[in-house]
This record gives sequence, C-alpha cells and structure tokens, in this order.
Amino acid sequence: MMDPAKAKIRFGILGLGMAGGMMVPALANHARTVISGAADLNPDLRARFGRDHDVEVNDNAQALACRDDIDALYIATPHQFHMEHAILAAEHGKHLIVEKPMALSLSDCDAMIAAARRNRVTLIVGHTHSFDPAIRHICQLAAADTFGLLAMIAMWNYTDFMYRPRRPEELDTAKGGGILFNQLPHQVDTARLLAGSPVRSVRAMTGILDPRRPTEGCAMVFLEFISGAAATLVYSGYDRFDSDEMHSWVAASGRRKSPSHGAARKAFEALKGEADELRLRSDRYGYGGNANFQGLEAEYQAHFGSLIATYQRADLRPSPKGILVYSDEGVQEILLPHAGNGRTLLLDEFCAAAVDGTPAAHDGQFARETVEACLAIRDSALQRREIMLRP
Repeated sequence: MMDPAKAKIRFGILGLGMAGGMMVPALANHARTVISGAADLNPDLRARFGRDHDVEVNDNAQALACRDDIDALYIATPHQFHMEHAILAAEHGKHLIVEKPMALSLSDCDAMIAAARRNRVTLIVGHTHSFDPAIRHICQLAAADTFGLLAMIAMWNYTDFMYRPRRPEELDTAKGGGILFNQLPHQVDTARLLAGSPVRSVRAMTGILDPRRPTEGCAMVFLEFISGAAATLVYSGYDRFDSDEMHSWVAASGRRKSPSHGAARKAFEALKGEADELRLRSDRYGYGGNANFQGLEAEYQAHFGSLIATYQRADLRPSPKGILVYSDEGVQEILLPHAGNGRTLLLDEFCAAAVDGTPAAHDGQFARETVEACLAIRDSALQRREIMLRP
C-alpha cells in the first residue's frame, strides 16, 4: 500500500498503441494520478507523446520500470508480453494495471499474481467494460436486492473488429489474436461481475468466416454459473450488421456515430500489404491517432453492445443515458450522471486499493477467472462439448 500522504500516484504508460493511448486522458485528468513517463518501441508514437507531455519517454520496458519517479505502470503492450512486463514492474516495486486479457495462460496469470503478492504491490486488470457506469450501477441495485435474484444475462455485439488495421500477431489465436482474447473478455468479465458467482461450465462455438483474417471472428457462448444463473454471449466482428443500431447509434465510447456498414472491410481490401496495414494502425489507433479521441468528452454512457439482465422482478438494459428498468410498473429510466467510459472508475478502484488498502473487485484472481473462461470457450469450440470449470 502506498503512502496516503503522496499527492498523486505517478504513472508510467508502457505501450502507446490503442489501449495505452486511450488511457492517457483518464490518467491526465484523474484527481489522484499524474503521468510521469511512457515507453514504446515505436519512435513515431514516442515523438507524438513527447510533443504533448513534458516527461521522459523511454524506448524499452526496463528503462521505464526502474525509474524512481514512477510509482505505477499501466501495461498496454501486446498480450504475449503481459506476464513478462507485469513481473518486471512488480520486481521494481511498481503497482500495476494490466490491460485485458491478463495473460494467455493460467500459469502466466499465476506467475503475475505471485509476483505482485511477493513484492506487495497492487495488481488490477482493466480496462474492461465491466467498469462502465451502467454495469456498476446494476451491480449496486443487485447488491441491494432491488429486483431479486439474477436469472439470466443476454449480451450481443456486432462490430467491424476483424477489419480494423492489425499487427500480424493479432491474427494468430496462439498469440492472443482474434476475438477470444480481445473482445470476448469484455463480455465474460461483465457477465461474471453481474452474476457475482464463479462460472460452472462453458459451451461455445466459434467461427473463422474470412480466410484472409485466419483467427476467430465470431462466437456464441453459453455460461452457467454456480449460482444457477446463466449468460449467453454473442459476438461478430465481420462488419455487416452493427449492433450500435440498437443503441441509438451511440458507439461503445459513448459518442454519437453515423452508420457505416462495410466501411472497415472496404478500407481493409484497399490496403497494399502488411506494411501499409501497420502504418494505418499506428496512424489511426496509436497515441495521437485520429481514433483515440484525446480530449473529447463523451456525451453518452459507454457500452459494449446490447445487454439485458433478467432478475426475478425486472429486466434491466443499459441505455445511452443510464439504465432502462422493465418491471410490473412499466418502463422506467434511471439516468446516470457519469457519461463516457469506465476508465475513471478503473482508476478510482486502483487508487483505493494502492493507497487506501481497499480490496479491489478486479484483482488478479478475478482476471484469472476471466482468462480461464475464455480458454474454456476456445476448448469447447474445438472439442464441440461442454467444458466444466467447477463441480
């Protein structure tokens, strides 16, 4: 636990791609954090970041982790490096937030948890959409037994994920590519948080519908929880139907969008090889790119597709402005004041754990169980059978 007398937690950002770049505004504007450094292998991303922030920028993880002016690291490197970089941070006494997924194997997760415990540092995994304000508020309503026991959760999300610019490893399932480790963790994490119960079993199918993108791009999943509740998760990233249509054309970021069916697929088909795709990924999704929305406030609530949670006495659905409650009294909307995504709430939870000693909901063990479920989804689809996680 950190010294509460410290004014702010000094963060270093390890990885200035999409996840790291989108975290910068939250870290810069949070009342309890300050950006003190960053590191990335890409010289263009380092230059963009250095242009905007008067802090030292390093070109490797070791240099950032050993700095005395850094208290915590936000690890947003490619998935296959999460374990290595988390252990590096912990062994240098740095608290850490690791981007999802926590890692690509349960043994890697265990090593990360052990390193954090051994070095007495806080480990939280995020950002997942289970931090979004609407999800947190539904959890609060459930904790107060407002609508009785949870029976089932239905989630579905249709996006252009598979045709966004990708690095080669993002198209290799073994290296964490495709939706199994990039998109389904959002749904699994959210369903687990709402259920408040361990997953008992998983049955799933996955699909690779475009051989040019040779990794899983769609899935249908059935989760059964020990509590008796169940969840269905549907995801497709092939840029045809867009489920934001069912969310009043508000994007996952909480910002208004215009329908653009097939636009990402057409842009992909116009690319002139791997180098062109890597350049476009950096220009669009890296720090300072035109898809990171630095400094732009979201007008509506963030979300991850459509979700309906069925309780004994009501169905609940996140809306652009809050939560819709369907009960015997009709339809009521609970308006939520906190617009935008859950990154601020992620930092709230992290600071409370690192500085105040408050146990974190999204700690290493919670994240490990999300990885366990995602691996079970992969195995269930390959073996075409139900995978039991717990008796």
